[in-house]
Amino acid sequence: MLDTKCRNDLLQFVINVQPHLQMTQQDASKNSLNDLQSEACSLPGSDGEHVLQAQFGTSKRAEKFYSNQVLGHLNEEMRRFIDRMEIMFVSTADKHGECDCTIRCGLPGFIIPLDQHTVIYPEYRGNGVMASLGNISENPHIGLLLVDFFSSTIGLHINGTAEIIENDVLLESESVPGDVRVAMEASGGRKPERWVRVRVEEAYIHCSKHIPMLKRMSKEISWGTDDENLKGGDFFGVKRNSC
Repeated sequence: MLDTKCRNDLLQFVINVQPHLQMTQQDASKNSLNDLQSEACSLPGSDGEHVLQAQFGTSKRAEKFYSNQVLGHLNEEMRRFIDRMEIMFVSTADKHGECDCTIRCGLPGFIIPLDQHTVIYPEYRGNGVMASLGNISENPHIGLLLVDFFSSTIGLHINGTAEIIENDVLLESESVPGDVRVAMEASGGRKPERWVRVRVEEAYIHCSKHIPMLKRMSKEISWGTDDENLKGGDFFGVKRNSC
């Protein structure tokens, strides 16, 4: 049975956000929006994407994707994929909805799936701004994108909720794998300052058709360095032009 709040919220979204549909609330109630609301509230994703799928005629394609590719957990193949990754994009937002997207990199295995519902990753020494962690501290919603640029050109989306975990707290857990304990023993910039734990709500593929195949080149990584030249200096000229 359709939840009343879900029905009303979606109906109001159509009326307010898409005035070009020229619907009044009374008109909308008389057409197929009831069917749309029922379907949207039972599908993955947002009300907005479901409304636009209906508007642009992509509902059947989207429903096929939801059915065939979207999980509420990590299956074994996804976990093996995560174990190989060296690059991850992280999206967060603060309590006002202001967004930030950043990148996290490490050696293969730096992102650790603890089980089918949980992933953790380390926070290494950075610029001290704490943009992602600051957002997580007031809004736990997070979107991760892991991309294999060097082999399969496949990506993996992980959406869920995040929390900040200090090293000592994480080590108190009996279920912490040896990989985490090994990471804690690293020296210098590769020693995690703390961790982020993500509870998985959605996991799904990002198809390869638009992802370029990249060639791996040799580069010495200066983990955690404060050397401005090694960090890229004033590459975009912001400091230079502000003087």
